[in-house]
Amino acid sequence: MAATEDPGGPAPLRIGDIAAESVLVAAGGRAILLQLANPGVGRGVAEHSDFASRPLDRLVHTLQYVYTVVYGSPAQLQSVARSVSRAHAPVRSAPTDGSPSYSAFDPQLQLWVAATLYDSAIDMYERVYGPLDDRSAEQIYQDYAVLGTALQVPRELWPVDRAAFREYWSHQLEALRTDASTRRVAQALLHPAVGPIWLKAAMPVARLATAGLLPPAVREAFDLPWTPTRRRLFTGLITITRLVYPRLPRALRHLARDRALRGVPG
Repeated sequence: MAATEDPGGPAPLRIGDIAAESVLVAAGGRAILLQLANPGVGRGVAEHSDFASRPLDRLVHTLQYVYTVVYGSPAQLQSVARSVSRAHAPVRSAPTDGSPSYSAFDPQLQLWVAATLYDSAIDMYERVYGPLDDRSAEQIYQDYAVLGTALQVPRELWPVDRAAFREYWSHQLEALRTDASTRRVAQALLHPAVGPIWLKAAMPVARLATAGLLPPAVREAFDLPWTPTRRRLFTGLITITRLVYPRLPRALRHLARDRALRGVPG
């Protein structure tokens, strides 16, 4: 990942400077629901995933993928790539009335998945740490292309710069929609029937964060409750996070990355 041209001054931040922050995990639900709202991704997940019995699977696998691409060894990257390929191989179907065909190897769908990971991470990071300077924002954006290219998305599909990405993002948001099956998947994710006690205890906060971070139209498409009270609670949650999280020890802030990488062979 080559750095952007240096016109002088401090070096810009890179993806490796921000991706380890555990607070970005709070945007995981946002990213997953944005993925589900893409008709191709949503149909594939609805027909080939079991959120009801394994509610954490998609989040854990996504985190392992991101952390390995950014921080892992070559052997770990090969291991994750093989795992992703095995998981994606059966995820395909012919078109039906009202539903498009899909394949998990479709580069346009993989591009959308990578785009949701980038946009969700940056959204959360800037809520906590404040806006990135322009050079860092552009450099990190360019770096994030690796989340797509590691899945064989051609580099030229990644929008050329942040302005092009905003245009792509706006166009994609207009095409998002949900149906009964994707709304059921979202409910299974946000209201897990099984799982450890800590997960169930954390879910009210996770539901609030997910609803608050989503674009309003997508939040409404998933029928997520959003009242003035919940809006105030979300504002308070972000305020407390902004005050407390940056002061935590680095080891604690990077705990999610370190634990995820320990679970990746290689």
